[in-house]
Amino acid sequence: MSDHNGTANGHAPALTADRILTDLNATETLRALHAVGPADPAPAARRIRLTPASAIQIRPVRWLWADRIPTGSITLIPGREGIGKSLLLAWLIARLTRGELPGAHYGTPRPVVYAAVEDSWAQTIAPRLYAAGADLDKVFQVEVERPGGAEQVVLPRDCDGLAEEIRELGIAMLAMDPAISLISSGIDTFKDQQLRAALEPLFRMCDETGCAAVGLAHFNKSTTADPLTAITGSRAWAAVARAVMAVARDPQTEDGSCVLSQAKSNLGRLDIPSLRYVVNTAEVPTADGEAAVVGRLDFIGESERSVADILAEGTGDPGERAERDEAADWLRSYLISNGGQVPRKDVIKAARAEGIAERTLARARTRAGVNVERSGFPAVTIWQLSDGHSASTASTVRPQSGQSCHPSESGTTGMTVAPLADFAHGSSPATEHQIPLTDLSEEIS
Repeated sequence: MSDHNGTANGHAPALTADRILTDLNATETLRALHAVGPADPAPAARRIRLTPASAIQIRPVRWLWADRIPTGSITLIPGREGIGKSLLLAWLIARLTRGELPGAHYGTPRPVVYAAVEDSWAQTIAPRLYAAGADLDKVFQVEVERPGGAEQVVLPRDCDGLAEEIRELGIAMLAMDPAISLISSGIDTFKDQQLRAALEPLFRMCDETGCAAVGLAHFNKSTTADPLTAITGSRAWAAVARAVMAVARDPQTEDGSCVLSQAKSNLGRLDIPSLRYVVNTAEVPTADGEAAVVGRLDFIGESERSVADILAEGTGDPGERAERDEAADWLRSYLISNGGQVPRKDVIKAARAEGIAERTLARARTRAGVNVERSGFPAVTIWQLSDGHSASTASTVRPQSGQSCHPSESGTTGMTVAPLADFAHGSSPATEHQIPLTDLSEEIS
């Protein structure tokens, strides 16, 4: 006997053709609710279209940031709160608008659309961009005009409108801070099928315009060493994105620095070096004479440790910690017995002979108090013991929630950029505080 829901003897209904069709129709209804523009009163009949692969024009992959962020695709930057993800986005925008980012637009400044709803443009976002050295004339705040006033962009509804502006202005990047804030409120971002209904139209828009969409995301509270699994919400976030650059603070460093690692790259290499950065403070004078204090991200070089290494240490595996500590003891002894400094390749070779994996050695390096230097031509990476594990002079990374606050009177405020009145929007007020992009390009290559 069946109950009123169509179940038989309390079991789930059979997966019949009618049931599958009902589910498909429900999906189409969801897509229609969030479609761009008004629905057709009498939609044309659906029909299958087949295109031979020979009719598709093959094109090479182009990179917004060489080997890290592809053009015409979605890239995600996940990480925990308070480690400078928004400042990393400001750094990217500054380099793009100055033509300084190694990649397809190097030497050609390009405009950017910035969709941000969680911070004040006047008090936080614009000062951050200014301190990062962005050309403010090439950074566009984006809103949707409605009869009742302006409102934020919503995906997937506004994809066509965004595409029109992107083509007209030659926009190189759509910055989403955070990406989830652009998703329609009617979509459950923890359900794969619903989230794909929002992200797939965005991907098509990027593919058709050549614009890169770069969005920030948060890590959940899980203890996993996989940055893709740690992203809050549906797995569709990581699945639809063609590239993922994860960030994490490294608890083993004395300078409070953070690490940026390539966690996914469907279109390029994964074996590119992780980069290390610190967050310093900068004062941006305002029209009323009181400075706005914001954070500014500065890259300080490559990192032997990846975000996955850092996350793995938080899994609480006592065996991994013991393995790392033993590797650190061996590394110190090995360097001391070889004069305090040894080429990296020789260290790795010796460690393998002792049964120490390269990944374990990388995690042990900081704990052992080992610095990394590159010298010579071609460059050779040298591992050497630090003098008494002396602390770095770089500024400690502060929680991002505190980066917009005024510092206490007893401490320094960090770098101060020139007054707003002294620069047109097209100027670069913080150029002297940036790492030369030629250096960063050499690190990446």
